[in-house]
Amino acid sequence: MESLVIPVLILLAVAAGVLLAARALSRRRASAGAASAAPAVSSADLARQAAGKLSEDEHRRLYALIAQGQAMAAIKLYYEATGDGLRASRDAVGALAAHPQPYRGPEAVPAAAEDDDDDEPQRFPYRYRAIASKGDVTREVSSNMLNDEIYGRIRTLARNGDTEAAATALTRHSDISMKQAREFIELLDD
Repeated sequence: MESLVIPVLILLAVAAGVLLAARALSRRRASAGAASAAPAVSSADLARQAAGKLSEDEHRRLYALIAQGQAMAAIKLYYEATGDGLRASRDAVGALAAHPQPYRGPEAVPAAAEDDDDDEPQRFPYRYRAIASKGDVTREVSSNMLNDEIYGRIRTLARNGDTEAAATALTRHSDISMKQAREFIELLDD
């Protein structure tokens, strides 16, 4: 009987630990559920709203910091420029990095902006570099009409075997020829 006392005590301690962890997890879920009850704003909409709060100089400096990979400095700049909270500034800079926005001036940014089509390329205030290489061959496309989202669509088309559509999209969003675009797309084919 005495040999069972220690294992029973260990079992009780583990059971108490599991109950405490379950209670903490349920509280965390309840608080997260209350926080998510607020209306959700898409990342692209957040980027549009955030860009509307910046002056032309702040907008240019913010995108320069994002391009240099200085996320903390970009968040600090946005925080100081807008007076938004630190978490809101972090989210805004993340959205601006994911969905680059051109400077639109001091006029109000519409809350529900229309979806951008791929038909008319948009020019961004920075140059985007896409690099593809295979073996000793490396190709680079640099354009201010490309961003991560567009380049991601081009890569997806190439990986799905639709190389002609990928090359066409690449020529529409850059200043390269169809031949150069096909050479670039061939290097993307993994």
